[in-house]
Amino acid sequence: MNPHIREIVSKADTRGWKKVRVEFGEDFIDISVPANCETLKMKRMPCLTHSKQEIANALNNPIGSPRLPEIIRSKGKPVDKITVCITVSDITRPVPYKGENGILLPLLEIIESAGVKRENIVFVIGNGMHRPSTKEERIFMYGKDIVDNYRIVDHNCEDWSSLVLAAHTKRNTEVYLNKIFFDSDVKIVTGLVESHFMTGVSGGRKAVCPALVNTKTIQKFHGVDFLEDPNATNLVLEGNPCHEEALEVAETVGVDFMISTTLDNTLCITGVFAGDLVKAHLAAFEAMKEFVRIPVREPYDIVLTHAGYVGRDHYQSVKAAVCAMPAVKDKGIIVMLANNVDPEPIGSQEYKTLLHLFKILGPDGYISILKHPHWVFTKDQWEPEMWGKPIRKVGEDGLIYCSPQIPEADFKIIPGIGGYEFINNEGFSSHKEKAAAMLQNAVIYAAHHPRFQGKTPTMAFIEEGPYAIPMKQ
Repeated sequence: MNPHIREIVSKADTRGWKKVRVEFGEDFIDISVPANCETLKMKRMPCLTHSKQEIANALNNPIGSPRLPEIIRSKGKPVDKITVCITVSDITRPVPYKGENGILLPLLEIIESAGVKRENIVFVIGNGMHRPSTKEERIFMYGKDIVDNYRIVDHNCEDWSSLVLAAHTKRNTEVYLNKIFFDSDVKIVTGLVESHFMTGVSGGRKAVCPALVNTKTIQKFHGVDFLEDPNATNLVLEGNPCHEEALEVAETVGVDFMISTTLDNTLCITGVFAGDLVKAHLAAFEAMKEFVRIPVREPYDIVLTHAGYVGRDHYQSVKAAVCAMPAVKDKGIIVMLANNVDPEPIGSQEYKTLLHLFKILGPDGYISILKHPHWVFTKDQWEPEMWGKPIRKVGEDGLIYCSPQIPEADFKIIPGIGGYEFINNEGFSSHKEKAAAMLQNAVIYAAHHPRFQGKTPTMAFIEEGPYAIPMKQ
């Protein structure tokens, strides 16, 4: 433990503190927080009581679109010659795909009942620039029956043999797309509609761009000009360059049908939306956004949050930090818990290298490097850029990141203060136990931080982590 932190923690008076439960993977960690800590929580999104029937109803009564059998028959080919491509999300998105209460089996039943042969159906995993999936992840996501009986392909944004020129956008982007998807007679996208810290909302058009496009298109989509635009943020579509670029690509390519879900923070299905790419996606967005917004009268000195399911690695966990920004004061403190269960708990080697560069240069120095005319766009450069947004607001010492899976030595490349500064790294029987010690001492330290000069700081706990969107009233 850092000696300075030990001194503050050992002298802290925590009498009268109360308990909160912080999500950690499929479990929770109970810690004490100051009595004045307010819990910010989303409006309860009622779960579907009969999700199987609701999925069937959505597929049979599509929004702004003919039914799938009509779409299949409209292609002007014998139905047994029709090819169908379904793009699906990778392990980083908790889309309810598998089993009788998932969206894939009823979708496939309709497609095959219309006469499409099983061998003419292919799933393309829209992983953008994420790593390829493993067999275990595919079974976890889609179910063993689908993995064993259907062709499943990972999109590879760098394999030119698997790409085809598909569009030129108004922003002068030359878009190459996954050839399997492009050449298929019927193109179907699936996914999860939730708030997104770059594109405003996930799902819909994102299942095509950036999920199925080439590296250079993703570079443009995640470039400095797009990401530093003030409209490239949660729940904003109008004027959002990321949303507008993705939508233009998807509409140019032509998507025949969409099915997506909304979820609550327990990953329970709260809505199913199928039909036209734009109309069904907007219907999901409108249904979701009023539940995820949390009005905040005044920002807080300290915000406690967690990285949720999406925070499988440090790369993905930035979403929670960015979402917390509207709730925290300038030069406040963000305390984060992350369950980084990915085999690479930080991220790819490219990301680690860029993160180290960010750590050395700071947010503004890093941006200046990305803008330099001789800089060559590098895979994963946008996530350190996104970490720069909360770091600019609270400072390098105002972000505390608690993750027990990341080795202590690796925290030297991670921005902010690492969780190991708050523990003696020995004697822990589990990641959960280590995480609890990190987080508890981090909260005690934050509540007694010298920057507050002995005054009692205001504090908030964002119960749903990256899924909730605090917004100033």
